[in-house]
Amino acid sequence: MNTKIKCLIVDDEPLAREIIENYVSRIDHLELIASCANALEAFNIIADKSIDLIFLDIQMPDLTGIDFLKDLNPSPKVIFTTAYSNYAVDAFNLEAIDYLLKPIEFSRFLKSVNKVLKLSKSTSTLLVSSNSNEEEKNYQDLFIYLKVEKKMQKIFFKNILFIESLKNYIKIKTSDREIIAYKSISSIERILPSSRFLRVHRSFIIGIDHIDAFSTTEIELKGIKIPVGRNYKASVKEKLGYF
Repeated sequence: MNTKIKCLIVDDEPLAREIIENYVSRIDHLELIASCANALEAFNIIADKSIDLIFLDIQMPDLTGIDFLKDLNPSPKVIFTTAYSNYAVDAFNLEAIDYLLKPIEFSRFLKSVNKVLKLSKSTSTLLVSSNSNEEEKNYQDLFIYLKVEKKMQKIFFKNILFIESLKNYIKIKTSDREIIAYKSISSIERILPSSRFLRVHRSFIIGIDHIDAFSTTEIELKGIKIPVGRNYKASVKEKLGYF
C-alpha cells in the first residue's frame, strides 16, 4: 500500500488556499495535514507534524516564502504558488520542485504533483493531465532573470533555442542573442518546464518548440545541429518518438 504524501499549504490569501485545498482533495496520493496564512504558523505546524510537501506562497506578511524556506533545515519538498514570476531563480536555487504562477490550472498542478511522485518513489502511477489555454498563456509570459556580467538579464522561456554547458557557466542561445551566465546546466534544468525542454546530452538542453528536424544522433534547431548523447537516447526517444 502506497503512503500518502503529507501536505501543508501556506498562503495569506483565503481564496488561494481554498483552490489548492480543493486540488489536493482531488488527488488520492496527497493528504492535507494543515493550511495556514503565514510562515510563522507554518513553522509551528512543521515542528509539530510530519510534512512531506509544502505548497508555498512567496509574498506574505512578516516573512516571505523565500526567506521561510531558507530557514528550514532540513526542508520538506516545496512547490511555490505565486503571482510573481520574478522569484523563479531564487526558488530553484533553493531546490524547489516547481514554480506555479497564479491563477493555477488543475492540469498544471497535476504536473507538479507528478514531479513529486517521481522523486518520492511513493507510487509508480503518474497522474494524467491535459494542456489548456490558460497553461499556454502562462508559459508565454514565463521568464527568468540571470546575472550576466553586472546586470540581471530577462530571458523568456519561449525564446530559448538551446542551453549549452561550459563547465561552471552556461551559454543560452535564444532567437535573437547569446547569453553567458554563471550557472550549472543541472540547476537551470530544474527551472525549465519539462513539457517544453529536453536534456539531450550532458552538455545540452533544447527547446522542444524550436525543433526543425531530428534523428537518433542529432537534433536541428534553426540550422544548428545539437548531438544526442548516448545516455540520453532513451529519454529523447520517449519524448519525441522516432520514425
